[in-house]
Amino acid sequence: MNRLSLKIKLTLLYTFFMVLATCAVLAILFSLSNREILASVQSKLERRVQDSSDDITLRDGELRLDSDFYSVTQDVYLSLYDEDMYFLYGRVPYGFDVQPEIADGRTRRIPEGDTDWYVYDMSFRLAEDYTVYVRGITSVTDAEESFNVTVRFAVILFPLMALVTALIGYRMTRRTLLPVKKITATVQKIRADADLSRRIGLGGEGKKDRGGKNRDEIYGLAGTFDDMLEELETAFKREKQFTSDVSHELRTPVSVILAQCSECLEDGELTGRQREQILLIERKARDMAGMISQLLFLSRADQGRQPLHREWVNVSELTQMTVEEQQLLADAGGNGVQISCRAGDDIMACVDETLFIRLLDNLISNAVSYGRKNGRVEVSLLRGQGEIIGTVSDDGSGISEEDLPHIWERFYRADASRAGGSHSGLGLSMVKWIAEAHGGCVEVQSTPGKGSVFTFRFPAEEKQIKNKN
Repeated sequence: MNRLSLKIKLTLLYTFFMVLATCAVLAILFSLSNREILASVQSKLERRVQDSSDDITLRDGELRLDSDFYSVTQDVYLSLYDEDMYFLYGRVPYGFDVQPEIADGRTRRIPEGDTDWYVYDMSFRLAEDYTVYVRGITSVTDAEESFNVTVRFAVILFPLMALVTALIGYRMTRRTLLPVKKITATVQKIRADADLSRRIGLGGEGKKDRGGKNRDEIYGLAGTFDDMLEELETAFKREKQFTSDVSHELRTPVSVILAQCSECLEDGELTGRQREQILLIERKARDMAGMISQLLFLSRADQGRQPLHREWVNVSELTQMTVEEQQLLADAGGNGVQISCRAGDDIMACVDETLFIRLLDNLISNAVSYGRKNGRVEVSLLRGQGEIIGTVSDDGSGISEEDLPHIWERFYRADASRAGGSHSGLGLSMVKWIAEAHGGCVEVQSTPGKGSVFTFRFPAEEKQIKNKN
């Protein structure tokens, strides 16, 4: 039941209650109708017998009957008896073979074979010493059979009515939930492309009361959602602008700190202790400068102001060159990490050369920093079907499963796999943006205690690149 959509659930609920209500109404209606039919048959029988008095006369001691007495009117058969229950005139229906005693003024139901009969007797005094009895007989079974035909016809039509009810309920539910579908689609698009400028646009379509408020709760929800998106967009714009402004403002003091450190280090009168402290300040200032540069990069990317200068370049050579530079940096760090490169020959791709190198730098430096001492980092670049596939793997401590979804977030550090070092927590955010800006993607597979493998994919064919853009 939980797997069914809301449309199906509401349709089933609507159909169930409609069918239940219809069954209850039909049951009551059929019960009352059956009683009404029997009462109507009984009433017609009694009235026909009472009216037959006009057809019976006594002239000169002789009974005379009008021809209407012999006619079967409203399925009522009339017969005339004397006081000794001797049959005089009239007609008896076929199949009524019994001769019940006279019961003046009382209607009885008498079963005979497969048929039930209503019998009504009424006495008429034609003279002071002469009384006759008129007996009316009509079939109850025939009346009930006509009613049963109606019941069977209703039973046959009932499934069709239930189907029509379900279809009408489904159309009504589907139409009612269309705004919900549009809300869901808008949210999915916002999640896919992180575009908070999107709006549902249903706030003005719903019916409104005199106060101007939506009477339709779903349209009201859509309008509230649009207002929330507008507030979020404004808040994020302020945050992006703040990040950009702060980064710009910090560049100057950091540059001054670096310049002053360089000038102080040129002083030959510094003691060893003083030189060590200035070098520490310089190193931290350079880390700050790198972080500011990354923040500016991401800020321009968020605002759509980070340009891509694509050109067809030999990415195999770029990869090998980047690996060699990172090996020199790893040797200088003294952690004994060995970086190997396995790149296909002369792989060409239309990429921004600077950003491609930055992507590799971030992935390799991340692997070196969080890999194990004297470990290995392997870099590969291969050409697949219409795409370029690159991997950077290490044999470090790995990343826990709960941390994997968050490693692309800015400033995120997992305790086990992303602690320590001079990394700011912005490198992988930049890697993700660069890959997606080129129409590609990046993913990671990691096993705690065994290492991680980062894989990036770029489109290699020109028509794919145009479609991505």
